[in-house]
Amino acid sequence: MNYRGRFAPSPSGPLHFGSLVAAMGSYLDARKRQGKWLIRIEDIDPPREVAGAADSILRTLESLGFEWDESVLYQSTRLDAYGEAMNELQQKNILYPCFCSRSEIQALGVAGAEGVIYPGTCRNRPISRSNSGAKRHAIRLITQDRPVIFTDEIRGTISQNIAREIGDFILRRADGLFAYQLAVVVDDAYQGITDVVRGADLLTSTPRQIYLQQLLDLPTPNYKHLPLVTDKNGQKLSKCLGSDPINMTNPVAVLISALSFLNQPLPPEHSASIAEFWRWAIAQWNHLRTIDPK
Repeated sequence: MNYRGRFAPSPSGPLHFGSLVAAMGSYLDARKRQGKWLIRIEDIDPPREVAGAADSILRTLESLGFEWDESVLYQSTRLDAYGEAMNELQQKNILYPCFCSRSEIQALGVAGAEGVIYPGTCRNRPISRSNSGAKRHAIRLITQDRPVIFTDEIRGTISQNIAREIGDFILRRADGLFAYQLAVVVDDAYQGITDVVRGADLLTSTPRQIYLQQLLDLPTPNYKHLPLVTDKNGQKLSKCLGSDPINMTNPVAVLISALSFLNQPLPPEHSASIAEFWRWAIAQWNHLRTIDPK
């Protein structure tokens, strides 16, 4: 199958260095394999979005020499597809409404891979169809007590028992918005994505995505999770935490900094142009070097 990769930022602020590293890793991997590279804007969480951020991200990527091969896909145009996937899962009788508040989950749950494990309260609480819509509620997916195992091409074999480490997880929030886990799975399949290269903050999300792929009879891409860029306190750089946008005064220097973080050989005497930088970086790319970024 021909390689198809993607970069999928959320429009919650301008592109920062951590996002640039993820974009560069996915771009170099696609170009090294002579594949396609796509951009998807994950704009399905309006409360977190910043006006103009999507256009700003695209302009920054274009100014840095990134070239995408197809039209940008906006998740906000795909809501019907997510609803269809929910209907398919509902027909399998593996969804249920959840009326728990965050405070209730915090009180009843225990620490897991991502915060508190949902204790399954509403799964075991009989709720009739007639009253399930009477109160705002999330929709959760029933998980099985078994490991989901996959091979990450950078980090090796990964195993996670979703039921024990995460619990039944949300596919549609109480405010009616679709969850990231569902949307990303539906759209990776829709765009024919064969390889996902992204930050290690999403490593623990991957078993849930594979679980959904299996339930929806969708293909599972190859995964590579890059090291995270962190601040001086060890926190992941994040648009929502106000991480500084990229300084575009010297674009080539910014690109070289990202390449250096990915532990790749740097151009001799630093490239004079963006085009020369990309020719060098693509030719030298080896994803296995990213295991020990310095």
